[in-house]
Amino acid sequence: MNEDRAMRQVSFERVVEDNQERLGLEWIAGRQGGTSILTGEAALKPTIGQVGHMNFIHPFRVQLIGAAEAAHLRALPEDALQASISRLFTTELVAIIVANGEKMPPHLREECDKHDVALLTSPQPSPHLVDVIRLYLSRVLAESTSLHGVFLDVLEMGVLITGASAIGKSELALELISRGNGLVADDIVELYRISPDTLEGRCPAVLKDFLEVRGIGVLNIRTIFGETAVRPRKLLKLMVHLEDHSNEQFSELDRLQVSATYQEILAVPIRKVTIPVAAGRNLAVLVEAAVRNFVLNQRGIDSTKEFIERQQKLMEDGI
Repeated sequence: MNEDRAMRQVSFERVVEDNQERLGLEWIAGRQGGTSILTGEAALKPTIGQVGHMNFIHPFRVQLIGAAEAAHLRALPEDALQASISRLFTTELVAIIVANGEKMPPHLREECDKHDVALLTSPQPSPHLVDVIRLYLSRVLAESTSLHGVFLDVLEMGVLITGASAIGKSELALELISRGNGLVADDIVELYRISPDTLEGRCPAVLKDFLEVRGIGVLNIRTIFGETAVRPRKLLKLMVHLEDHSNEQFSELDRLQVSATYQEILAVPIRKVTIPVAAGRNLAVLVEAAVRNFVLNQRGIDSTKEFIERQQKLMEDGI
């Protein structure tokens, strides 16, 4: 399965627009700094961070001045204060936010206009600003890829159903939705790595709420099944791959698959289950059972291993 990776970016002006109401951000100076671009963590130098409290040793692209930082600056003599302010303006600096409604340090406004660095204030406490902006950036700047398949919320678990064209992915999705599960995306699934070991699946805007079923056409799942039948996003935890198997191929399957199989997506290993497709098999029940079994595996309960151990014990007791 091919991955088309993309490194995303966002202007600081967009960051402000998307969070202005929630954080009470007010633009003070450095309007030209709004055009500065923020990129994902992978594109940053190891010594540069994305957002955090004022730091000269490990500087952030968005530096925050909270209560402690403002008190530190106020305690400095005039020459040391000016030197500290000047040290903030590295080539990587995009913006400075003065939090907690703190008084603006002297010369900061002039320096921001001079270096085209955005200067904003907020009445919110600085730790809250850091958390909100960091989470926002982790979502909009996440490394991403697009995969072909149907992404569902099955029993509160993000499940990506893959398989060859016309094997019945959409029909299976429709049955799972009718059983109370939810649709995230059909056909094209956008996956974002929002943390080193977490993938979030979303639906392209043009495909939102739609599911195409051969012979019926395009269905609006939200309209047919209601609001609870669709999800805006879900963390990907399990992949279910559908394979067409003849009766001969069924006999060759490993019925006691001891070692779990995984597929790497954006360098994140995702548990993968392969389900043979054949006449008379209730795939919806099998997918739900696979999800329940995966949950048990996460809790350290392995039914296959337990069965093998029980058989070995019986054999040893019989000797």
